[in-house]
Amino acid sequence: MRTITALFALCAACSGSFGERPGTSLEPSSGPAPSIGACPVFPAGNDWNRDISGDPIDARSSAYMAHMGAGSLKLHANFGSNPTYGMPYAVVSGTQPRLPMQFLYSSQSDPGPYPFPEDVPIQAGQDSTGDRHAVVIDKDNCLLYETWDTHWLGPGQGYRAGAGAVFDLRTGALRPDGWTSATASGLPEFAGLVRYEEATSGEIRHALAFTAGMAARAWVHPGTHYGNSLDSNAPPMATRVRLDASFDVTRYTGLTRTILVALQHYGMFLIDESTTAFVGVSGTKDSRWPDPDLEQLKTVPMSAFQVVQLPAIHQK
Repeated sequence: MRTITALFALCAACSGSFGERPGTSLEPSSGPAPSIGACPVFPAGNDWNRDISGDPIDARSSAYMAHMGAGSLKLHANFGSNPTYGMPYAVVSGTQPRLPMQFLYSSQSDPGPYPFPEDVPIQAGQDSTGDRHAVVIDKDNCLLYETWDTHWLGPGQGYRAGAGAVFDLRTGALRPDGWTSATASGLPEFAGLVRYEEATSGEIRHALAFTAGMAARAWVHPGTHYGNSLDSNAPPMATRVRLDASFDVTRYTGLTRTILVALQHYGMFLIDESTTAFVGVSGTKDSRWPDPDLEQLKTVPMSAFQVVQLPAIHQK
């Protein structure tokens, strides 16, 4: 969950609950990069779409994982058949009228106008008191628009939001270092969502997104913004974790198994902070999600994950 303060706000194998992992028994995944319509969701070689099943474990994995609740927390799907769960999004054409945007944090927001419909879907609904994210994809120009704390002002006035970001789906260009986005990490929401169409196809070919605890006042690419914790064991924003290859996913069925296989191959990025008593995995709003299937995620412990070797850490 995003907070306002969040806006201001050599490798070695490390042992964990599932033992040392100097290598992997998994075969690297191959195939087309994820897409939405005719647009890629970032290039095939982009960080989001890179198979990291063979990457070494970060030297500080155990400390980072402990800070993120590896001793007690389990996964939880932040999506399901309930219409107030999951991240909605809209796909529009290049002719969609652009509307004015007012941003509370304009110095770290991409200015408007944005191609938002007047009834743009808002996370948890128009009356939500939560994060109120909005996600819109321009399918003709392959641009991703995302906002946080989104409010419709009325005809001719457009929208007011806490922050806004535009991502080029064809290039995957990062935000400037130090900038937030619609997430505290500076990462996009959409790229890390579990989408129903992907899950039911039997394979997810990209990293997922998760929230857990408080991140350090530091970040690693592809993230560009920091968290709020001064704890020396807090992970930097955009830390990437991977489900251990030794974790037996054959005990799981349906879409949950597909999600877990993706977590072994692509892992998931820490995109935002949370005070919940679980590790939230992000997915789309869709009434077709089979809730009994997704309940299986609640039996997957955070101790089954390890931090893959991080790139250079940028300090606040």
